[in-house]
Amino acid sequence: MVATQKGRYSKFIRPISILLDLLVIILLASFFFEELKIDFLLFHSYQIISWVLIAFFVGFYEVYRFTTPVEILSKILKQTVVFLLVIIAYFPFAKDSIFSGTAVALFMTSSFVLILFIKYLLFYYLKKYRIVTGSNYRNAIIIGYTQEAINLKNLFEKRNDYGYRFFGFFSDKKTNENIKGKVAEIKEFVLKNKIDEIYCSLNEISNEQLKDLVEFSDENNKTIKFIPDTKQIFSKNLKIDYYEMFPVLSLQRTLLHEPVTKTFKRTFDILFSAFVILFILSWLVPILAILIKLESKGPVFFKQGRPGLDEEEFSCYKFRSMKMNQTTEREASKNDPRVTKIGRFLRKTSLDELPQFFNVLVGDMSVVGPRPHLWSQNRVYGNRVKKYMVRHYVKPGITGLAQVKGFRGEIETDDDMINRIKLDVFYIENWSFILDVKIIFQTVINIFKGEEKAY
Repeated sequence: MVATQKGRYSKFIRPISILLDLLVIILLASFFFEELKIDFLLFHSYQIISWVLIAFFVGFYEVYRFTTPVEILSKILKQTVVFLLVIIAYFPFAKDSIFSGTAVALFMTSSFVLILFIKYLLFYYLKKYRIVTGSNYRNAIIIGYTQEAINLKNLFEKRNDYGYRFFGFFSDKKTNENIKGKVAEIKEFVLKNKIDEIYCSLNEISNEQLKDLVEFSDENNKTIKFIPDTKQIFSKNLKIDYYEMFPVLSLQRTLLHEPVTKTFKRTFDILFSAFVILFILSWLVPILAILIKLESKGPVFFKQGRPGLDEEEFSCYKFRSMKMNQTTEREASKNDPRVTKIGRFLRKTSLDELPQFFNVLVGDMSVVGPRPHLWSQNRVYGNRVKKYMVRHYVKPGITGLAQVKGFRGEIETDDDMINRIKLDVFYIENWSFILDVKIIFQTVINIFKGEEKAY
């Protein structure tokens, strides 16, 4: 029995595609450059970093169900040409290595052909897979009953290789047997029927309704797209995609949703966490373990279930900073009697969070990201604070923008949580590697300064 997989692709497709491409260039380089006296450890590292960076800038892995074969070929050509120049640039700086134009030509030609074959094989396999099994589909609705909306619905039905299941039209202006309901009924319908994408004909919806739907989509991880007209779209950039000749506007997702960015951030997380574990935790853990054990009975580490990426639970690790108690779902407050003396020091300096580098290494967390909240906080604020659930679109972090800006510790008023969420959302929508570096440096500074709300 074939398991159905909703979503644009299976979540493993793009990582597998990236790994296959990297494997191709590594194996072919090892074969064709064997006689060139290359330090392969250095060269392969150079290859991998260059390939990933080039792919990020040319959008090499931005291939969607509506992408045309010509667009895929164009992406491969761009990637190959730039990568060729980068490979040639390596040799003048490589000590004792020999440059061979023939070897480079054979390597690049073989890489181009093999990667082209893999890309088209994967692309057409997914199309065939959708048609034959009905899997890897997206549930969609359309707001409005205009000719453009009808044309889009017909396209969904004609191009079943796109993998869309159309659930109906919604309109406040027209009523007939094709209309499922009013715009006000969309939210309930979307959640009940697990709709993935909302297509909106802008000339049938008010600005207030549109703004409300954009916020609803953000909070519930739904995709909203627009059938173009002259109305203004709120605050976010738009990109235009073509389903055959049919134009559709999409709110651009953040850089953190791009596969190349995810790979880059994950690589940094692995390297950084491995460094901290090997060179800091290796000697600090025994010292802190003795101090924790001397003051109170109980384990050295405290483990607690927290909501992570896509609100999936993971076990978050800390150094135990409290006496053993049964109220772990209640956050610490000022002068909390549960906190031990060594625990106060650990919390003041944020050293209690260091075991979370193990969470980063195994992939549950990132070095920088929104801090993982308690489940009790999720239940209280999930529907109370606007865009609260957006923070679950990325992995939680050991440190984050909200924390270095002082919004950490006990939540005393709704404003404390609102300000924290505003900074979390700003980080997600405006991520850059430089921003991550700044947050890490500020975190280190705060460790030595101590923080007023760290208790």
